[in-house]
Amino acid sequence: MAAFTAYDVVGKKEDISDIITNISPTDTPFISSIGSEKVHNTLFQWQEDSLAATNTSNALIQGADATETAPVATVMRQNYTQILGKTLKVADTTDAVARYGRAKETAYQLGKYSKEIKRDLEAILTSSQSSAVGSTSVAANTACFSAQIDSGNLSKTGGSGTAMTETVFLTALQTLFNNGVDPKVTLIPPAESINVANYASASGRYRTIDTSDTGSNQKIVNAVNLYVSPFGEVKVALSRFQPAIDHLIYDPQYWKLAVLRSWTRETLAKTGDATKMMLIGEFGLIHRAQKASGVVRKSA
Repeated sequence: MAAFTAYDVVGKKEDISDIITNISPTDTPFISSIGSEKVHNTLFQWQEDSLAATNTSNALIQGADATETAPVATVMRQNYTQILGKTLKVADTTDAVARYGRAKETAYQLGKYSKEIKRDLEAILTSSQSSAVGSTSVAANTACFSAQIDSGNLSKTGGSGTAMTETVFLTALQTLFNNGVDPKVTLIPPAESINVANYASASGRYRTIDTSDTGSNQKIVNAVNLYVSPFGEVKVALSRFQPAIDHLIYDPQYWKLAVLRSWTRETLAKTGDATKMMLIGEFGLIHRAQKASGVVRKSA
């Protein structure tokens, strides 16, 4: 007589894990590195100042009469805020039925939307988007990283797809140093990490190994997390959401996230057998000094 096996059973209980795995990246290194500042209008402004150029002919004769020195006027900068939003609509039946991995579908989807919209903001702020005042039919845009740096701080590596060479990187750091800035961070796209790691394998270079770590001689380290240049120490960080052709060099103290409206969750009017909710926020970007940051960009 044949055995009655599990293949013959009718009504077997499903075995589905209550854990939902999501490996999508959520880190926002640029926003995390800068501070924020409250603004009170869609158009916000700030002033930028600088010292006069050095004068190597600054010499007076004895008894000379005082002559007026022309003052250097401040420069007014401005930007606009940009509204970001995501709207969720979930049928009420969806929240009523039992499901694996989450208690309420609405809450679960809102959690996902929150992470997604923060990634959107990171990608926008690290782009070259220019500002736009907007209208009743066109959304306003905030000027982002590359749109707020001095044209003299934009370096190009050469031909299409050319990696950021160490020479070009050093030249960019020197430009910022000459402007009076000690850059602290370089954000690079993931594809460039291998190229930057190769800086460390150049002839005559070495790594310091912690001999107190008994397993240190079993490690192969090929990464540049801190680049020590003649112009200071620069942290090298990966950024998944910035443009793949840009390398952003900056000191976080010169950047601020302008906040007109923080992230909020609004429950929209019910128009039927579904729940509608909206995540919304309004932000802009402030760069205190346009010569304080740089971009190394692959030529198109």
